[in-house]
Amino acid sequence: MKLVWTFACLFGLATTALAQQILVAAAADLNQVMPRIAERFERETGTKVKLSFGSSGNVFAQLKNGAPFDIFFSADMEYPTRLQSAGLGQPGSLHEYAVGKIALWVPDNSPLNVSGGLVVLNSPHVRKIAIANPNHAPYGRAAVAALQHERLYEKVKDKLVLGENISQTFELVNSGNADIGIVALSLVMAPKMKGIGHYALVSAGDYSPIRQGAIILKSSQNKAAAERFLTFFLRPEIRDLMKQYGFEAP
Repeated sequence: MKLVWTFACLFGLATTALAQQILVAAAADLNQVMPRIAERFERETGTKVKLSFGSSGNVFAQLKNGAPFDIFFSADMEYPTRLQSAGLGQPGSLHEYAVGKIALWVPDNSPLNVSGGLVVLNSPHVRKIAIANPNHAPYGRAAVAALQHERLYEKVKDKLVLGENISQTFELVNSGNADIGIVALSLVMAPKMKGIGHYALVSAGDYSPIRQGAIILKSSQNKAAAERFLTFFLRPEIRDLMKQYGFEAP
């Protein structure tokens, strides 16, 4: 009897430990700040946060096909709203958590001066321009909108190289495979990026606000922990941290 009781206790402990982990799917613009937020949450609650990053559209497709995530942080409101409309989101869990911005970025050794804004794309030094794929990346759609607003899209469309997500877009420029990029401000403001390049904000009037939303998945096996993480994410001190990476509060 004692052996059975001991086994039951151990099994219960193992089950509890397994439950103390949430799987978070996040847009690639969060890959610098989200680990810091997850680390704070883990310290406070003891719940492990496993992060996976990608373009919002690709993550959305995975979730529709049953990918086992607990919560989704998108780079727009459209994809989580579509999950909610399809009955895949936990009712009442959809929240706008931030507003993102786009910026021009070049490495330190670039001859390009980005301070004048998008007009720099007319420079003969610009042969390739990196943006995220607008088919599934909200930041890519914002880049296209800005180029169209400034009447530059038709002039530069043949120079565009597409990153699978906004992180890959940044790497296209950082690696020298593109001369300049229109990237997420959150990536170029990350502490580890300081001193390796120059950036300039793209005028907010050139594109629609990048409103970003999160939703808990109805299929989540750890809804309580996911709800705690979302509540934690919306705290004032976390919003202050997000501001350090260029995000605005909604």
